Amino acid sequence: MPSWGTVLGFIFGFLAFRIPGAILGAVVGYLFDKGYAQDFNQSGGFGRFFTSQDAMKQQAIFFHSLFASLGHLAKADGQVTEHEILVATRLMDDMKLHGDARKEAQQAFREGKERDFPISDILKQLHESCHGRRDILQVFLEILIQSAFADGHLSRDEYQVLEKVAKPLGFVRRDLDYLIAIYEAEIRFRRQSRSQGQGQGQRRQAQSNSGPTLEDAYTILGVSASDDEKAIKRAYRKRMSEHHPDKLASKGLPEQAMEIAKSKAQDIQAAYELVKSRRGFK
Repeated sequence: MPSWGTVLGFIFGFLAFRIPGAILGAVVGYLFDKGYAQDFNQSGGFGRFFTSQDAMKQQAIFFHSLFASLGHLAKADGQVTEHEILVATRLMDDMKLHGDARKEAQQAFREGKERDFPISDILKQLHESCHGRRDILQVFLEILIQSAFADGHLSRDEYQVLEKVAKPLGFVRRDLDYLIAIYEAEIRFRRQSRSQGQGQGQRRQAQSNSGPTLEDAYTILGVSASDDEKAIKRAYRKRMSEHHPDKLASKGLPEQAMEIAKSKAQDIQAAYELVKSRRGFK
């Protein structure tokens, strides 16, 4: 199927100079498309897997930066384990990356493992391509935090890499610690929520330990037990706005990364419902 550059070059060439112009225009259009594709290939090659040219380069940079950062994170302690490779592979599965797109992700992961990989430069490029949109960059950082916790804990070496990633994205250590605390609360919250559905006896036991679950719900919402209903509702709306799939999609978050945002939104909603029921909010 001819590319848009070839087609448009043919049409405009034909309108200007009929048949000779159409041939020349098609050739020029083809060369333009070839150069355009090469430009995106320098960003990891993901660009050609998206249909919107406006978002193409941003999404290409997003995926290349993500899997390169995952490779850098996996290499944090000096050795990449089979488990860390499996984490990256599962993320590719979750994002439905197949064929050439998957090969590009794997190549980015390998590049990120290199000792001299210029991660700061790559992430500054990501920050620029996203126009500094904090919600998109936060989802990016949250994906890396989730991946770092895949083995059940966060090592000091992994934390140092996350800190190195956060800085060029515009997040200071306090921001990173806050996002890590939220993710830890989400892990406990999900575990305790699941336990409440596993039999009547287990449900009573989970309810007797409702204090920590409620505390985790407060952490997920970014509030404290002393906050009033108005403050909690305002925090809930803000957190939902940060992770609303439609809003993130309109700002350029790739569809393949949207499941992470949806999962976060579900956690925020569940946490708010728990706080509402415990506090008696309308």
